[in-house]
This record gives sequence, structure tokens and C-alpha cells, in this order.
Amino acid sequence: MSEIETLPTAGSWAGACADRLTGTLAEALANGGTATFAGSGGSTPAPIYARMARTDLDWSRVTTTLIDERYVPEDHPESNAALLGTTLLIERAAAAGFVPLFHASVTVDRAAAVATRELAARTDRLDAVLLGMGEDGHICSMFPHSPTLKTLLAPTLRPAIVGVPPGRDGLAPSRERLSMNLPWLMTARRVVLAITGKQKRAVFERDAAADPKITPIAALLAANVPLEVLWTESAT
Repeated sequence: MSEIETLPTAGSWAGACADRLTGTLAEALANGGTATFAGSGGSTPAPIYARMARTDLDWSRVTTTLIDERYVPEDHPESNAALLGTTLLIERAAAAGFVPLFHASVTVDRAAAVATRELAARTDRLDAVLLGMGEDGHICSMFPHSPTLKTLLAPTLRPAIVGVPPGRDGLAPSRERLSMNLPWLMTARRVVLAITGKQKRAVFERDAAADPKITPIAALLAANVPLEVLWTESAT
């Protein structure tokens, strides 16, 4: 199981996450000329993004994207692209490029195919990834009981964006989503899983020992994704 690094305060936790991610981007810029960052949505990453946005990098050579997205346009209040635009792609980081996952299409699956092509045209690997985790153990939009879960977790498929249908009978997600699959995360140089609170720590420890075919956290570990877990008890 990946070791959990405990940070004493919300500030030190956010700073450590940001330093790991921007440090990896800086290394990629020095070695390859460009870099790619994939971020998560939700409320947890905001303080991390605020610190990243102030970092002195050549952001014009950085491509940013999302690990997952709700199937909504960027002006929708639940859009992860909107969150990234207001918390990361500001200040110095405003110069970075952005590859959206959402595209207005007839179906979420067709939108996923467009996103797959556009991301692959920009890069064949991720340098730095920021993951969050829900209290049900989901990462990206890899939800327990979703009919797309086994496809998303299959390590032998090509990197792709996958359309995720809404859950039935009250199961998550509440609306259609788009998600990176596990093979995209397997390309990464560094993956930071940023979690807070006792409940999420317990979920991580439980899921790390579960079946990797149906459990996202276990799948990351089984696929040797370069995962670093940073935890603090409270993010406030």
C-alpha cells in the first residue's frame, strides 16, 4: 500500500501538494520543452490551485486538462472547467493552455471521443496529476457500481476519455460525466492524491487492499501508478 504522508495543517498540506506538482512540471519543462497537468474538480483542490497559480513557471509551455468533467458547458455552476479557470488558470498560470473534456455533442460518448482525439493530439503522457477521492472511494468519475467502471479500470486499453452514464436508483453520479481511464493515469510522472478528514483516510486504507478490478484505489496501486498520498485532518 502507498504510504500516507500526514501534514499538520491545511496550509502545509496545500503547499506540499502544490510544490510536488509544480516541481514535476518544472522538471518536464527543463527536459522536454513542454509539460502537461491534469487536475480534479470539487472544493478540495482550490487552495492547492491558488498556490500553483503563483508559481514561477513558463506556463505558456504547459497544457492543462481535467481528470474528469460533468457533461455540462463551462458556464454551468457544476463545471470543473469553470473551477479550473477561476482557481488555477489565473495570475502567472493564466498563460497555460487548456484542453476541455466537455464538447457539445449528441451523446456523452461522442463528446468523449472528441476529447480523446484532442488530448492525444497535444500529448501522449501526463506529467503531473492532482487527484481527489470521494467518501465512496471514487476517483476521476470511476464510481462504485457504475457500468463503465471495469472499462475505466482496465490497464491494457489505450489511454482514452470515457463517457460515464448517470447512476440508477440514487447511485452516483447524478448526471453524465466524462472521465480519463486508468491507462492515462499510468502515463503520469507523478500523481498526487490529496485527501482530508478521518473518513477519507479510512476509505483509502480500506480500498487499497480491495480488488483492483473493481476498486479504483486498488487499481492505481496494482498498475504501479506513481501515487503519493498527502493527507491532513482538516482542510480549513
